Amino acid sequence: MAERTGLLENKVTIVTGAGSGIGEASAKRFAADGAAVVAVDIREAKVQEVASAINDSGGHAIPLGANVAEPADVEAMIAETVGQLGGLDVLFSNAGTIRPGTAEELSVEDWDLVMAVNVRSVFLGAKYAVPAMRDRGGGSIINTASISGLHGDGGAVCYAASKAAVINLTRALSTDHAGEGIRVNAICPGTIQTPPVKRMMENPAALEVNLAAHSIGRLGLPEEIAAAAAWLASDESSFVTGEHLVVDGGLRARSPLGRLADPRPPSKR
Repeated sequence: MAERTGLLENKVTIVTGAGSGIGEASAKRFAADGAAVVAVDIREAKVQEVASAINDSGGHAIPLGANVAEPADVEAMIAETVGQLGGLDVLFSNAGTIRPGTAEELSVEDWDLVMAVNVRSVFLGAKYAVPAMRDRGGGSIINTASISGLHGDGGAVCYAASKAAVINLTRALSTDHAGEGIRVNAICPGTIQTPPVKRMMENPAALEVNLAAHSIGRLGLPEEIAAAAAWLASDESSFVTGEHLVVDGGLRARSPLGRLADPRPPSKR
């Protein structure tokens, strides 16, 4: 765990999908910044390893196995956090999944699964976290969306739809709860080196396409998304709500045509 910064000192936080990737990096970053962290994942053994690593490094983490698409599990997650740590300041709803396919190819079961994990979990997190944050005098909810929610990815119709839903759900939640001191924001990562992405990038053609798409010339790291989440969780972002923060290495800014010819006359170049 990195040296403690105090950015989130005395804050009680929950990170879902904390067993690996962005969630693991964020749980460790929040703890490094001084927060108490409830690390949540459906893979209980994974999240126990993450919590142990945090605690062994001098942080404070509690592992919790939960299916964040199930109301009873989410309600219990919030109750457990409040019961053990005295309240809730930050919820990072990060758990997610993907099933590739066009509308014709995708099964109804896979559609329902992706929508449950990616969208229903965000709704449930807010549903049960808002009362706890209200009791605390406010808080910050952060939702993992994606750049896929800002454009139409081919061959991933349900993932793109789910992440677009997360972005607008974030906006609606921010409007509903701003008066209670609760800020709600989303993060839209580009291609991040999580375990599933690393497996996909073992295909040289996929790696080449993805590297070329990012102006910065590389894929993102989970720790870079964790840094954005820590800022949104902190009081330093106190005037930011209802936003989707794009962290994509210049992917969306880049023209699909690449670098065009220099428009200046030769004498001015």
